[in-house]
Amino acid sequence: MQSVPRRRLRLILPLLLLSGLSVFALLPPDPAPPPTSEAEADSAVTPLPVLDEYGFAADAFRTVEARIRRNETFADLLVPHEVPYPTIVRAAEKARPVFDVRRHLRAGRPYRLYLDDSLGTARYLVYAQDAVNYVVFDLSDSVRVYARQRPVETVERTASGVITRSLYETLDEQGIDPALAIELSEIYAWQIDFYRIQKHDAFTVIYEERRIDGEPVGLGRIRAARFTHAGRDYLAFRFEQDGQADYFDEEGNSLRKAFLMSPVKYARISSRYNLRRFHPVQKRYKAHLGTDYAAPAGTPIRATGDGVVVEARYAKYNGNYVKIRHNGTYTTGYLHMSRIAKGIRPGVRVRQGDVIGYVGSTGLATGPHVCYRFWKNGRQVNHLREEFPSSEPVQARHRTAFETLRNTLLPRLEQAPLHYADAAPATAPAP
Repeated sequence: MQSVPRRRLRLILPLLLLSGLSVFALLPPDPAPPPTSEAEADSAVTPLPVLDEYGFAADAFRTVEARIRRNETFADLLVPHEVPYPTIVRAAEKARPVFDVRRHLRAGRPYRLYLDDSLGTARYLVYAQDAVNYVVFDLSDSVRVYARQRPVETVERTASGVITRSLYETLDEQGIDPALAIELSEIYAWQIDFYRIQKHDAFTVIYEERRIDGEPVGLGRIRAARFTHAGRDYLAFRFEQDGQADYFDEEGNSLRKAFLMSPVKYARISSRYNLRRFHPVQKRYKAHLGTDYAAPAGTPIRATGDGVVVEARYAKYNGNYVKIRHNGTYTTGYLHMSRIAKGIRPGVRVRQGDVIGYVGSTGLATGPHVCYRFWKNGRQVNHLREEFPSSEPVQARHRTAFETLRNTLLPRLEQAPLHYADAAPATAPAP
């Protein structure tokens, strides 16, 4: 065979080398050799850091947990952990739009410090406002402050019971958050006088429970309820229309009435409307044309309906009092206040539920209470015997959606077994 000239070989050789490289480049790479042992396999995977409930790597810091003590300041929390005072001042200033440390630190609330031992100082401070909300103070050179929330799971539950002593105690005995009693009293504020609940009254309620890491942290919305009082059933269904949620009965009528049953949330009736009552101060029989609600001094007093303040002053017998005209028919009065709320004066328009004053014992009174007076067409009457019209019902265009909701929840209210105080807890997830 004739040999290739040296000059041509020099030209062809680079082309051959390039072709060879291209071929090898197209070949699949050799598979990596498998680990020779389980230990090597484990070491090949970098473990993810374990994060605590506030999102910090648990092993990256040394933590100190404590609770705010009475009169303790923001600086008191940080100075013992070598945080420079200028950094503390900057953190307090940056926190102001999010959390004012001078006003909102509460004695008894927990906090946690994350200490960087390599720097010998606190790196982060987390202040728990409640079970869900917390504030993070990043004490690094940039100094940042931000608010966060822990992830909350919502679980629907059904509870029921027969009242033997009080609604609060009945719920507590079953392991149900007693705050549910307050929520129910708000829903039925226009239908039921919760100061007159009777033995053997009963309730069934479908509600939401909020949880963090499986532990209850509070109540969500009440979806539906049935309250049996004095032999009569009162139904309530939460329904939203045009972006506004409210409670309606089974016919779609609003539970919200023109007037609240009581001007004080947490009180008891100490004296009723009576045309011949023995007066405890004047020691003689005279008409008592109002209803007295006894409550601790300082308890907020609410306007029972929308209206305009016509009087807000002190009088010898009434003490500090407020009088509200609601329309051409109804007027209400609130007597013996310890003080009238700021901004409440003649001519001011108030809404139902607005705080207009605080329980006291000014004027002709023997103890802290509010005497609630009610005028109809200029004549004082017993408001507990009056029937008031409801607010707007479910609108016609939302009627089908409301009936679908009602028809879904009503059987669950009717079929839930009633539990007595000595029965097992009645809180099971609804189907």
